Parts: sequence; structure tokens; C-alpha cells
Amino acid sequence: MPTLSLNVPNFGNLLATDDFEHLLAVCRAADAAGVDRLLVTDHVVMGPDTSAYSWGPFPTDPDAPWLEPMTVLALVAGQTSRIRLGTGIVIAALRGGAMLAKTAATLDLLSGGRLDLGVGTGWQAKEYEAAGLDFAKRGPLLDDTLAVCRALWDGPPAAVDRPGISFSEAYCSPRPAAGRRIPVWVSGTLSKPVVRRLTTWGDGWIPIMGATNDDLAAGIGLLHAAFTAAGRDPEELQVRGRLTVERDPDGGIDLPSTIANAAAQIALGVTDVVVALQALDADPDVAVAVLPDLVAAFRAEFG
Repeated sequence: MPTLSLNVPNFGNLLATDDFEHLLAVCRAADAAGVDRLLVTDHVVMGPDTSAYSWGPFPTDPDAPWLEPMTVLALVAGQTSRIRLGTGIVIAALRGGAMLAKTAATLDLLSGGRLDLGVGTGWQAKEYEAAGLDFAKRGPLLDDTLAVCRALWDGPPAAVDRPGISFSEAYCSPRPAAGRRIPVWVSGTLSKPVVRRLTTWGDGWIPIMGATNDDLAAGIGLLHAAFTAAGRDPEELQVRGRLTVERDPDGGIDLPSTIANAAAQIALGVTDVVVALQALDADPDVAVAVLPDLVAAFRAEFG
């Protein structure tokens, strides 16, 4: 059954007017409204030059607050009951595999198995510089990080033998419960390394912003074939699309047209559609008030 995700800004000042209580209130309201998943995003440090951000103007200045996403989700976990908690994305290599494995498994345990770990390489060299890592090697660094996470989650003692990292007889607890797999969503254009990364360690694909329906259809076909070649069930692949909000003549949300946009992507094989809080309304309280009707229309169409 398709799912509906809400991207909530854990950065800037939109929800920071009262020490981020507004952010938590939005998350609680999304849980109560029946939204399937909350997503928050990641930057560890910012440099003064954001020109490498290729999806329009960067949303904050370099010194604006940007809350660490795993910490935010831990707090949200304690204030919600059923909604899934996702990163879209976390720049995984900046944390290192062992630390990320520990943090993610702890968050998954404390939230009752609600974590979806979205990962990517990021686009900003300054973050790798500040972490003492080589930005040019960000792809292999992410591979190493995911290999370590899966090895430590799969059971003790863990061992990894890769060019970038090697260890054996390592124990890391807590781990996901028996039979429980933390879903890893891999972001990016489907280059050969990204396809290999996803089929080896991942469960879901996060296309780059601006991906068209044609891009989604081609990518889903490519990944289904890659999953089959890797001996994995292509029906288990999760794919994230974007919910395009349509407006009626009065400026309100045209729910039938908005849901039709989602239906077109779901027909291609998308399993989750995400909408940004700000896309619903610039006023977060107005956006939250729309959620029950949006969820009801989504459920009426897709179950």
C-alpha cells in the first residue's frame, strides 16, 4: 500500500520561534492526522559558498540553525506513537559506520522499529573537509559506512574486509530485533555505483529533486532488473516520489488533482510520495490544518 510522507524543516527559523516546540507540535499533528512518515534533512556544517547546490536558491544562510536529524527524530519518537521516522537524507559517511550503526539501531529500538534511514553523499565539500574526509572519495566512503552498518546489525561477531576499512570480531548492541531490518533508502541518480550500493545494502531509492515521471519509470525498471540480477525480489524495492500540490482558483489545495499527481507516480511503481510542509502552505499552522483532509483523500484513493 503506498505511503504518504511529510518533509518537516529542521532548519532555519520557520518552526524555531519558540525553541522548536512548534516543530514538535507539527510532528505530533502529522502523527495524529495519519501521515505515514516524517522526514528531516541533514547538514553538519555549512560553508559560505552554496553554489554547488543545484536545485535553486539554498534555503538558509550559512549560520542558520540546522538541527541534527537523528537527534530530532529521537525527540519526536518520544512524542509520537505510530508515524515512521525518516532521514531524507543523512550524510552517512560523516558519522562513520560504527557510530551510525549504533545511533540508528538505538533510535530504531527506542521508537519501536519506526526508523527509515535515508542516506546519501551530500553535495558540499566543506562538510567532508571539516570531518577530515576526502570529498572526492565520498562514494566509497558511503559504501564503507553502509557495509559496516549492515555487518554490525546482522549479528555478532561482525567483520568487514574492504579496501577502505577492515575489522573482525566486533560486537555492537543494540541491534535490530530478529527478523527486523532497518530500511536503508539510497539517494541519487542511478549511476552504476548508486545501483550497486542500493542492491547491496539498500531497500529504497530516493531520486534526486526534479526527477520527472519518465525518470522515475526508467529508474524503477533499471532497479527491478538490478534487484533480480542480485537475487533479490524486485517487489521489495521502495521508491520515493514527490506529491505535487495543485491549487484551485481560490488558492486552496485542489485535492482531486493533487491526488491524481500521486496516482500517476504510483502507477509507475512509486511506493511513497513526499510533500514538504511549506508546499502545503507557507504558514505551518495552515499547512497542518490541511493534513487530515489530505490524508483522507490519499486513503480514499489508495487504501
